[in-house]
Amino acid sequence: MTGHESPGIEIDTTKPHPARMYDWFLGGKDNYPVDEEMARQLLAVDARGRDMARVNRAFMHRATRWLAENGIRQFLDIGTGIPTEPNLHQIAQRTAPDARIVYCDNDPIVLAHAAALLRSTPQGATEYVQADARKPEAILEAAGRVLDFGRPIALSMLALLHFLDDEDGAAELVGRLVERLPSGSYLVLSHTTGDFDPEGAAQASAMYRARGMTLRLRSHAEITTFFDGLELVEPGVSLSADWHPELGEVIEVPGDEPIPGYAGVARKV
Repeated sequence: MTGHESPGIEIDTTKPHPARMYDWFLGGKDNYPVDEEMARQLLAVDARGRDMARVNRAFMHRATRWLAENGIRQFLDIGTGIPTEPNLHQIAQRTAPDARIVYCDNDPIVLAHAAALLRSTPQGATEYVQADARKPEAILEAAGRVLDFGRPIALSMLALLHFLDDEDGAAELVGRLVERLPSGSYLVLSHTTGDFDPEGAAQASAMYRARGMTLRLRSHAEITTFFDGLELVEPGVSLSADWHPELGEVIEVPGDEPIPGYAGVARKV
């Protein structure tokens, strides 16, 4: 571990954590041997694990840029992960210096690096909330101290919902959060899928389950239901790499097989 930790923050290094594995895939240093070990095991199932992380990150950049260019000035990012520059607020504030961003994650290691998430422009604002995604009321209460829930908000849940099973109330969570958003707000999702390699997806899910974690890889149809009642922005729920590539940062991936992840942005009318 070469990152800096804040005193008094207890980080469980006995089992892997998705945020730290994602950090490893992106080439970061804020992870432990247990995270690298599992990440490498996942690479044995699909050698493009690093590409998946990079494609997802690039989608976040493009979606945030699109939202800022289309007038959104408030962002609520749940499941933030370990800071990797440029962060969401940096993308948003390049277009809209007055943008206000609230980040939320439940991993203590993200809290240890939260200072990197709080470097706002003078005109805007950023805040970090440590809370579990499965407790939306706590998130909304904290976010309400920074964001104006009378004005449109972009709710981002990127590479998050595949860690919540249906029994954990994944759909209900999205519904409760969207319900509180005013008209003109947006929901932004990205989600890994098993559509292209069901056997590999079953292996990966079993690996997570063996370590006491959840990996629920949903189909295109299942992911689309998270947007029920909202107006999808073209091209709808698409492969993450295919969502508005003209906005830049398209990741070139070797081979002809698609990166197995879907993404979408939808407006609340």
